[in-house]
Amino acid sequence: MTDFRDRERGEEAKFAFDEENAFKIAARRNRLLGEWAAGLMGLTEEETDAYKKAVVQADFEEAGDEDVIRKLLGDLTAAECDVTEADIRSKLEEKNIEARRQLMGEV
Repeated sequence: MTDFRDRERGEEAKFAFDEENAFKIAARRNRLLGEWAAGLMGLTEEETDAYKKAVVQADFEEAGDEDVIRKLLGDLTAAECDVTEADIRSKLEEKNIEARRQLMGEV
């Protein structure tokens, strides 16, 4: 019985660890995306910092990446940047890989 409980606790700890890492990777990815988009829009350093935070906050609107994509597409379109949804999705994947590498490099 103890072995089963130990195994169960181990699985719960692994799940919590994996969820925490997924959250950290998504937040870092969103900051990187915000920085990329801010560069396209020609924002100042202060505006870029605020925009990165806004992109991270946008991810809390709903599950998945659609809220972030919608925000970026709307903001970039409003700034008259020539970017498509496909471009944003591609950059999202690229920044996800970069965020994962950065996070794993810190551990």
